[in-house]
Amino acid sequence: MSKEILLLVDALAREKSVNPDIVFVALEAALASATKKKHGDEIEVRVSIDRETGNFDSFQRWTVVEDGDWLSETLEMPLSAARKRDPDAQPGDILEDPLEPIDFGRIGAQAAKQVIFQKIRDAEREQILADFLARGDSLVTGTVKRIERGNAIIESGRLEALLPRDQMILKENLRVGDRVRAFLQRIERGNRGPQLILSRTAPEFIVKLFELEVPEIEEGLLEIKAAARDPGMRAKIAVKSNDRRIDPIGTCVGMRGTRVQAVTGELGGERVDIILWSPEPAQFVINALAPAEVSSILVDEDKHSIDVVVEEDQLAKAIGARGQNVRLASELTGWELNIMTIDQAQQKSETEHSTVRQLFMERLDVDQEVADILVEEGFTTLEEVAYVPLAEMLEIAAFDEETVNELRSRAKDALLTEAIASEEQIENVSDELLHMAGMDNEIARKLATQGVRTMDDLADLSVEELVEMTGVDEARARELIMTARAPWFE
Repeated sequence: MSKEILLLVDALAREKSVNPDIVFVALEAALASATKKKHGDEIEVRVSIDRETGNFDSFQRWTVVEDGDWLSETLEMPLSAARKRDPDAQPGDILEDPLEPIDFGRIGAQAAKQVIFQKIRDAEREQILADFLARGDSLVTGTVKRIERGNAIIESGRLEALLPRDQMILKENLRVGDRVRAFLQRIERGNRGPQLILSRTAPEFIVKLFELEVPEIEEGLLEIKAAARDPGMRAKIAVKSNDRRIDPIGTCVGMRGTRVQAVTGELGGERVDIILWSPEPAQFVINALAPAEVSSILVDEDKHSIDVVVEEDQLAKAIGARGQNVRLASELTGWELNIMTIDQAQQKSETEHSTVRQLFMERLDVDQEVADILVEEGFTTLEEVAYVPLAEMLEIAAFDEETVNELRSRAKDALLTEAIASEEQIENVSDELLHMAGMDNEIARKLATQGVRTMDDLADLSVEELVEMTGVDEARARELIMTARAPWFE
């Protein structure tokens, strides 16, 4: 019997080109399955094969559970009984008893083979996948083997991958036998082994296509710093040259546009804008909005947004059809972009200046002339007036040292008063709301000033109202509201 097992393992390992240990593990699983069937599938079994002799032993296994949780005498053992056998036993431990091994020659040959071959197939798939990943290649080229519920199964060498319908380019109609390129988006592991998930819509796909067409990228002379796509319609990539002698845009376009046309052809005619990357956000945004011409730009670091001002006749170009140009530029740069005309920008500036002027007049108790000077010098908050270095404020020609010191003193007093009032507000907030999951003191203060002091008050708000009150993003606002509403459903 032992020799038969060793011969079987050796033959299968050679036939399938896998490690013999994989076959041993598969055979142990087959023997365990057969042993369970002999006992009516009501027990847990482990089989151990000696790799040298081929002899095997079988064991029945129990999981130790608390006495009160004991439900199955064939699968579980109560803690009190387990400790009679092992004083150190704990819930979750596994205890085993030897079982009489079944006759190997009487195992259902078909059932054993099925388990063994399945394990070997799994091992083969893992090995093929490991070899593929070792090459570091995330661009998959293959043939459509079949279509299942709109999804395409792609065969690439010995690999099979899934291209979901929502990862195909718009209006793309793939058929069995078509050659396809796609980006390896992720690997999912399920009961049927590892599954490669592909995408033809991911921004990374266009990056890989350019790497294929432009040798200078692989050589490190050029870099693609970012990419954004409206799949099948339009894309933008930002390129940077690491060699001053190389024109990054012209190199990516290629002689008579051959390189960019090759990428466009693979993407179903998707138009590609190649723009120059810049480390300066303002310049990067100006480049990204091409072909629109930008008149001026204002960067707000705190909100991570940029106001882009254009002439009236450039507004349509900047925004693009259905907002496509500005949306892609925003995705490419990572900044929220607000496109406006010169008139709109002036109106916004006047509104903001008026608001800040009123703030200074009320909180610093100064006249409009002094408030206007502060606004013109770029001050927008009380904190700036109070804590900007003294030397900087003394550079304001309209103010002498005494005026500067008085303004700084008034700003600090106003901030202190505001802090005291804020603390008084938060004292009125219920402990339940204050210690609610996801809540912090800053949000609680903002809510308190709006009269929201209990979990029920918060639960009654809409997502839009909470965003407006606190400035948090929609995802966090939704989470806070659902947490506050949780007691309603208990």
